[in-house]
Amino acid sequence: MAKVIVVTSGKGGVGKTTTSAAFATGLALRGRKTVVVDFDVGLRNLDIVMDCERRVVYDFINVVKREAKLSEALIRDKRTKNLFILPTSQIQDKDALTKEGVERIIKELRRDFDYIVCDSPAGIEKGALMALYYADYAVLVTNPEIASVRDADRMLGLIQSKSRRAELGDEPMAQRLLITRYDAKRASRGEMLSVQDVEDILAIPLLGVIPESRSILRASNQGIPVILDKESDAGQAYTDAVARFLGGKVEHKFVQPSKPKFFQKVLGAWA
Repeated sequence: MAKVIVVTSGKGGVGKTTTSAAFATGLALRGRKTVVVDFDVGLRNLDIVMDCERRVVYDFINVVKREAKLSEALIRDKRTKNLFILPTSQIQDKDALTKEGVERIIKELRRDFDYIVCDSPAGIEKGALMALYYADYAVLVTNPEIASVRDADRMLGLIQSKSRRAELGDEPMAQRLLITRYDAKRASRGEMLSVQDVEDILAIPLLGVIPESRSILRASNQGIPVILDKESDAGQAYTDAVARFLGGKVEHKFVQPSKPKFFQKVLGAWA
């Protein structure tokens, strides 16, 4: 039976949709049949990042309202075997999500997939609470700045109290930390929080550190999950994060400032 992963944060703009697309793609590349579900009703950006906006006929809300079958709304990714997308509506509001409707869809997806990745809206509104309610794992995404980390800490409290697991008294949801837009050099100068600072505040296991990279914006604009960009440090960081999630022992490569190359050293000394 599938495991449900919610990609969540307390603050907008930290890279949840980028992470959802990359993480789902990474799982599929490793042979896991995966579906990524857009819970951000009214905005709907996942289909753009996955380059399938022109293929949307029915969406998540149509299925919730029983206006379409789940099989009619699922979109098979053209680039990655084992990967499917369930887009959401751009014209409905989040009140269209019902606990009963979401439960029915999650149950149906669990029968056919290994992993269900839920791309959550930011904050604590209904869409975010629906996205985390049935999850088994939470990937908490934050930038290394204090407002983002503070809001992430608030989300941890909601995960611990508002999930179905919490209501039933089951084993707590597994929580993992993903730090995005990280610049090790700036952190070393005190211009942003360090990885250790964020870990100390949130006190959950570190899944990955995604470096600040222009490749993320370029990939999003091209409708390509950045994990498919083999030349990108950010893509490699997401690949490593997926490997860790699946139990691999992978070193965190982007925590320390990179050492200057030989010619950079020579030029620096000469200057």
